[in-house]
Amino acid sequence: MAEPFKNLAWDDFRLIKAVADAKGLPAAAAAIGVNHSTVFRRLKQIEEQLGTPLFERHRTGYALTPAGEEMVALANRLDEEITAVGRKLAGREPAPSGELRVTTPDSLLIHLLMPILATFREKYPEVRLDIVLSNQPLNLSKRDADVAVRATDNPPENLVGRRVARIAWALYGRAIDFPEPGSVSPEQLDARDWVSLGDSLGSLKTVKFVQEHVAPDKVAYKINSVLGLAEAVENGIGIGHIPCFIGDARPSLVRLGPPDNDYAADLWLLTHPDLRHSPRVRAFLDFLATEIARHRRFIEGQLVENPPAAPEPGPAAGGGEETTTA
Repeated sequence: MAEPFKNLAWDDFRLIKAVADAKGLPAAAAAIGVNHSTVFRRLKQIEEQLGTPLFERHRTGYALTPAGEEMVALANRLDEEITAVGRKLAGREPAPSGELRVTTPDSLLIHLLMPILATFREKYPEVRLDIVLSNQPLNLSKRDADVAVRATDNPPENLVGRRVARIAWALYGRAIDFPEPGSVSPEQLDARDWVSLGDSLGSLKTVKFVQEHVAPDKVAYKINSVLGLAEAVENGIGIGHIPCFIGDARPSLVRLGPPDNDYAADLWLLTHPDLRHSPRVRAFLDFLATEIARHRRFIEGQLVENPPAAPEPGPAAGGGEETTTA
């Protein structure tokens, strides 16, 4: 069956894989950006060329034949090889240029990274930033993103990067409600309404604390993202745990206790090993590490005089800890 393969193109393998993944033609057509009739016609041509059916047609959808399973396995290997070659070629670029896809949570983008990204663009105008807002891990091996900026104590083992800070969290309330925040009693806290991250983030210790120590009728507000927590506290909905670099930047908020190290998380800059020497990736990682290092004490909850509302560009003072996650 080697001879029939000679005229197959990568698009043919993509089509077979799409039909197998979707178990039908309409969804497969949508996935690869062609119309239903094109997929039907091309699949028929491929099967005729190979001299064997790749799918069994059932009322419930398309099921792979043994020959189809072999073709899909080959398509997956080709996909991995093509992706790997793309990563390696990206790592050989002569200068920082081209598109750089960065994934980060919305809260880090808004409260920490935006001014840094603006300054990076000024320094490297040939690099175009494509920001993917997500709290979920993307597949950097598949180039879903080139760089991930993540708050985590367990970065993926297949990535490399550097730990640039440890994000501190503390309990905050409104300054007008707590004129003497250092002398707040547990009874006062129990009497207050609370805001919290949602139950879908129940693995976080701040959420577990609220679930275990705050009466359900006192949890006035839940949100499934760190973005918006501080605004809820600031608007008087309740008290709540917030990252210190967000809470301390707001004069209207005060800490109701010291940062709790159990709630802290490392801030990582991550990439795939094949991309770590790409000029645009290396320039971006170095720049972010340097800028974040300037604000490391603030991010780690060490109270500073006149805390910035957001990071401001300026002279660097260090670049973070280079390490791998494996």
